[in-house]
Amino acid sequence: MRLHSSFLVIATMAATSAVAAPFTYVNDRFGTVCTFPDDVFTDRQPEPDNGDGQQWLSADGASLICSGILNVDDDTPKGFVAAEKASKEPGYKVTYSKAGKDWAALSGLKNGKIFYERRLFGKDGIIRTVWVDYPPALKSKYDPLVGAIAGSLKGP
Repeated sequence: MRLHSSFLVIATMAATSAVAAPFTYVNDRFGTVCTFPDDVFTDRQPEPDNGDGQQWLSADGASLICSGILNVDDDTPKGFVAAEKASKEPGYKVTYSKAGKDWAALSGLKNGKIFYERRLFGKDGIIRTVWVDYPPALKSKYDPLVGAIAGSLKGP
C-alpha cells in the first residue's frame, strides 16, 4: 500500500505542475519524510543546529517546512487543533481544521499568507509536521500542490 500511495503522490504532483520534479526529504533526527516538487521549492535553507527539519523557499514567495518535534506535552490531534483555533496570535487565523486519531490538519492565514499544516502524532513520541505557506495571489498554483505534499508526510 505504501508503494501505491507514494506513486499516487508523485503522479498527482506531475499532473498538477507540468515540470514538477518530486524530491523526497528524510530528516535524520526524527525520521520525518515528505515529498515535494524541488523545481518549485528551490532555495534550501540552512538546517537548524538542532537538526529538527528543513525549510525551502520558492522564487515567488512560498515556503515549505518539513520537521519533527518531541511530543513532551503529550499533545493530541484534537488538543492541538483546539489550541490553534483559540490562538490570539496577531495575524493568525485558522479557517479550516480537522483531526483524526493520529493526525491533524489546519489551514488559514498567517501574516498575510495562506498556510496549510499537517501533523502526524507518532506512537514513538514524535510529532512530524509539514507546513506550506504562500501569497493569496498564488492560491491556484499552490492549492493543488499542498494536498500531495501534505499526503506525503510520514514517519519511519
